[in-house]
Amino acid sequence: LAAAAIWVVLYRGILPFWDWVVYDALGLVAGTRLAGAVHFFFYDVSKLLLLLAAAVFVVSVLRSFLSVERTRAMLGGRRTALGTVLAALLGASTPFCSCSAVPVFIGFVSAGVPLGTTFTFLVASPMVGPVAVAMLYGLFGLPIAVLYVVTGLVLAMVAGTLIGRMRLERFVEPFVYETTMREGIDPSRGLTWADRFTIGRDEVVDIVRRIWPYLLVGIGLGAAIHGWVPEDFFARAAGPDNPFAVPLAVLLGIPLYTNAVGVVPLIGALHAKGLALGTLLAFMLSVVALSLPELILLRRVLRLRLIVIFVAVLAVAIVATGLLFNALFGVATLTP
Repeated sequence: LAAAAIWVVLYRGILPFWDWVVYDALGLVAGTRLAGAVHFFFYDVSKLLLLLAAAVFVVSVLRSFLSVERTRAMLGGRRTALGTVLAALLGASTPFCSCSAVPVFIGFVSAGVPLGTTFTFLVASPMVGPVAVAMLYGLFGLPIAVLYVVTGLVLAMVAGTLIGRMRLERFVEPFVYETTMREGIDPSRGLTWADRFTIGRDEVVDIVRRIWPYLLVGIGLGAAIHGWVPEDFFARAAGPDNPFAVPLAVLLGIPLYTNAVGVVPLIGALHAKGLALGTLLAFMLSVVALSLPELILLRRVLRLRLIVIFVAVLAVAIVATGLLFNALFGVATLTP
């Protein structure tokens, strides 16, 4: 409770604190490009780090009740529709990095989890994670963060369902089905609340240590755009009336090697300059869900044709989502 109270005090105090630092202590003139960029950078770094720490801590404590072993057992043998929904929800609550894609895939398929359900989990897990959701909430507010979560879950379920109905098991490398998973000890059992809080604290330290460079680069680019790019530049170049903006954003996002931490601050700055929300979210979804390193790793267990089908199905779904968001929101100003 004491830690939660300290967090609330810090979160409420960061805006007036950076107002004082930038405009009083540093003497920068409000309304100038330099002042706007400097304030944007320091305020957003502070705000997003606090939101990130809170989200990772809470999710890590909840995840301590749900191990990979238990997730695999819950999904194995389920009917397709129920398994797909469970896979999306469990994937959102059990985020993993792209380097874990291969062992997770082998573990699920060898345990009898259907191929489509496994792909649903693989899509939902990196896409609808606490990092992306916390940062979207900080920049755009609760409605857009919730809408992003719903969109990510639906995309994961649609992609998994389509792949499952195509009967593509023959394009999985044979050794995957021959792998026998040993029954391991469930690490989520027997933990006290103190253990779970320690897990949450350690996870916050680990994640912040790994992602802070992406955060600084992303917010730095966002600050530069916020301060020096003309207001209508992106609206004219890639506004909601440009039918090619969303497909181009998806194509640009697929080969980009980054994560949500580096992309979300940039999205916030670009949206403030008039770029359509659907175009921006399509770019973010393609970066996170179609990570090139993950696709390269999956080539160890999937044949190229299945990877191409997976990318095509998800890319089409993301483009459709971006076009829908543009039609609904356009370049409307969204504030938390």
